[in-house]
Amino acid sequence: MVATAPLTRRFRRSLRRAGRRTNLAILLLLAGELLTGGLLFAAGTPAPATAARIAHGLVGVGLVVLVPWKTAIIWRASRLQVASIVLLVLVLTCLVSGFVEVFGGYGVLLGLSPIQVHVGAALVLVFFLVVHAARHWPVSLRRSDLSRRRLLVTGTFTLGAGAVYGAAELTGRLTRSPAASRLSTGSHALAPADIPATIWLFDRVPDLDPAVHRVDVSGRPLGRDDLEALGGPVRARLDCTSGWYADATWTGVALSDLLDPDALAGARSVEVRSVTGYSRRFPPAEASRLWLATGLEGTRLDAGQGAPVRLVAPGRRGFWWVKWVASVTLSDVPAAATPPFPLQ
Repeated sequence: MVATAPLTRRFRRSLRRAGRRTNLAILLLLAGELLTGGLLFAAGTPAPATAARIAHGLVGVGLVVLVPWKTAIIWRASRLQVASIVLLVLVLTCLVSGFVEVFGGYGVLLGLSPIQVHVGAALVLVFFLVVHAARHWPVSLRRSDLSRRRLLVTGTFTLGAGAVYGAAELTGRLTRSPAASRLSTGSHALAPADIPATIWLFDRVPDLDPAVHRVDVSGRPLGRDDLEALGGPVRARLDCTSGWYADATWTGVALSDLLDPDALAGARSVEVRSVTGYSRRFPPAEASRLWLATGLEGTRLDAGQGAPVRLVAPGRRGFWWVKWVASVTLSDVPAAATPPFPLQ
């Protein structure tokens, strides 16, 4: 008890001194969380996904550590700022929902998964962060912030965050929680039969008649029966940004088998568009690794899964797997012109 008293007094003094440096650190950490979170959403292969996930977790631990200091700043202010309180609540919402996603696994409550709450709170956080930063601008960087002592403190802080993150990962594995079996992207396993009807942002599941619907493949109309006659089994992993993944066998035909080789070689991208207007562009070199699918695990797709025809794009996150495909077009627009995340 006596030994802990000096540490308690030191902690209280540090809370009283919390101010500009704390705000600056939180601002930088939040920017880091948004950056690493975006990279993690975009990454579909193990190496970049693992790097982004670890970085995202480390920065998140750093924010957890700084919450008491930021709380002290807010309550010490002569007049409570609504933006400051909302900002703190949003940060806590992001942190708690992220923790639930990692250690609790995939689940849905009131139509939302933990990762959707996590990302939604983060997007709202961007707005309040801009408001908050504008009210307190400029948050200046001083020469003393780069002193040897400050750098040592920052290094110690980073090592501590790394140790906490490593301990959390180890605890998850030792306790055999869902955290132990998640992918490098952080997604948790689902059986193919449990694949939910996910959509991107404002899309809605359309009501299409499979007997009438045709996919315009570079000017060639193809129905479900036409594609089934050409297709075969395709084993692929659907890794959704909603926090789950499923290894399944799809029934599909490669785009390279449907497109004219000479026209494909001269194109700069292959655009796959949904009946909802949603679209994604791919490099022509990937045409042999992209499939128009009509079935899942030996049965035809249902509406929520993208019937009559959806795209299967192994190695890319779920939002690249265009549902309810209306057309496949060869384009002179480069694939790189496609925004990392669709806006519609």
